[in-house]
Amino acid sequence: MTTTAHDITYRLEQKRRVQADFPGPKSLALTERRKAVVAAGVASSVPVFVADADGGIIHDVDGNSFIDLGSGIAVTSVGASDPAVVGAVKEAVEHFTHTCFMVTPYEGYVAVAEQLNRLTPGDHEKRTVLFNSGAEAVENAVKVARLATGRDAVVAFDHAYHGRTNLTMALTAKAMPYKTNFGPFAPEVYRMPMSYPFREENPEITGAEAAKRAITMIEKQIGGEQVAAIIIEPIQGEGGFIVPAEGFLPALAAWAKDKGIVFIADEVQSGFCRTGEWFAVNHEGVVPDIITMAKGIAGGMPLSAITGRADLLDAVHPGGLGGTYGGNPVACAAALASIGSMEQYDLNGRARRIEEIALGKLRELAVEQSVIGDVRGRGAMLAIELVQAGSKEPNPELTKAVAAACLKEGVIILTCGTYGNVIRLLPPLVISDELLLDGLDVLAAAIKANA
Repeated sequence: MTTTAHDITYRLEQKRRVQADFPGPKSLALTERRKAVVAAGVASSVPVFVADADGGIIHDVDGNSFIDLGSGIAVTSVGASDPAVVGAVKEAVEHFTHTCFMVTPYEGYVAVAEQLNRLTPGDHEKRTVLFNSGAEAVENAVKVARLATGRDAVVAFDHAYHGRTNLTMALTAKAMPYKTNFGPFAPEVYRMPMSYPFREENPEITGAEAAKRAITMIEKQIGGEQVAAIIIEPIQGEGGFIVPAEGFLPALAAWAKDKGIVFIADEVQSGFCRTGEWFAVNHEGVVPDIITMAKGIAGGMPLSAITGRADLLDAVHPGGLGGTYGGNPVACAAALASIGSMEQYDLNGRARRIEEIALGKLRELAVEQSVIGDVRGRGAMLAIELVQAGSKEPNPELTKAVAAACLKEGVIILTCGTYGNVIRLLPPLVISDELLLDGLDVLAAAIKANA
């Protein structure tokens, strides 16, 4: 079944509406309160405060309605108030909000682990551990790999983003705003070249050849036998929604297996139906040793996980993995409901439908507008890379202008990229065709008006 607008009942009217005084007085007043109490280092890209959200719409406190093409950075894939998630959370909190799984366990944690073991790639025996955030999942995946292999070195890639903790900042490639003045960082992290088809010096390079380039550098600079793990986003997120050339991931995974290296797929942003498959690695049949998950896993509740080979995760001594809030019972209930909604509404099929609608329009626009250097992505994880007209020179100024113009018309889009020049589209997977098309029309008009 392919989900359409008629398969889902929305609580809020699915139309954008922005008043002339945007941002309104209530948002402005809340902004002043915020300035007095919230650290300046916490930034927000949209100058309004949310009052309600459902389907593909966000309402602010002043009565404005925005089309949501960001999903809270790929989190609210089932919508920001999915009835099944809301019901599961209500039922869970009526019983208990916390006991700590490391003290008195509960069924919800086990049930989520069973679902993740079922849904993640591969038919091997698996184990799962639950945490709170994507960065925490990444940290623990690396811990497991180092302990299981007895090695120290970890390989990450250019343009990568893996989090904001000390180790994950070391893994992350972009300095500002994520790393600047926050060092020193965790050692034994090595960065290799990514397959970035739009920006390759040799546009004819294949995925296998790009993988060989990285492998040669690993062997030369580190030595394969010294590497504990290779960690990579199958589609890079903050770095610019970079889809590596076909064959790049399989070649890396095969070499890692041959060298006894743990291959970690960071699916924090790309997982849970976002790309039209449960996980982005599925598109090329790659089976990771460990997969990290968060964001879309629990319909907006804080939850993350690592799932991997049983022999790797069971190698860790009792007490070596965990955390006070890891696998919180309310978040587990939300995750089970969210996964249920993904299956009920065939959100993999829905993501593929979003790709079909959006890529067609965006590629037509790219033919007309020389400031669009590349259109790429899979499913509902799509991107436009903006450049100086007729070149590959990044155009971050235009990117900011387009985002601002879209917001003024009631459409929330996100930007990203190593060079700050990528518009990323991450609509809720339950967005209607009509609302998506309206948002895309606003985006197209904004690019044309500002190019």
